Amino acid sequence: MRKLLNGLKILLLAGGLLALGGCRIETVPYVDVPSYMGLWYQIAANPVFFNEDLVGVTAEYSLNEDGTVKVINQGYKGTLDGELDRIEGEARVFNPRTNASLIVTFPDVPDFPFPNYLIVVLDDAQYQYAVVTDPLQSTLFVLSRTPQMDPALYQNILSMLQAKEIDTSSLVLTPQPLP
Repeated sequence: MRKLLNGLKILLLAGGLLALGGCRIETVPYVDVPSYMGLWYQIAANPVFFNEDLVGVTAEYSLNEDGTVKVINQGYKGTLDGELDRIEGEARVFNPRTNASLIVTFPDVPDFPFPNYLIVVLDDAQYQYAVVTDPLQSTLFVLSRTPQMDPALYQNILSMLQAKEIDTSSLVLTPQPLP
């Protein structure tokens, strides 16, 4: 766990330095935060140290009374029957004009003053899929409200990301339980 936290600190610091240096990633124009709340399944992700060998990965968001967002990320090591790996954190909106960039913190990780959760693709009609990255684009998560995504929709999302000049070459599909 200490390795995970130290790695998160480095990733967050590097992302913040880049964000403060003027790198701009185009987020979606607006996110209705209450509509974004709930359970999301990770369909694909860039492999990074904190999600290595995890399957059945989900992110669950819920509003706190103070307007922040409770974040619960979890997945199973190796197989869907593997050991549960779970971390709880908090997010707050960085840009209230769009609500599309947030600062997410986890225990023992410093709360940096820059966004590290950028919503770059969103089904703004029904909030059924989203794509999130960070200022360095080292993380990239394709999320869905269901554990499976239509392959044509996934390909369309990849095209949207490529049009935004977001590198999709490292994305790996995440095994999820079948319905």
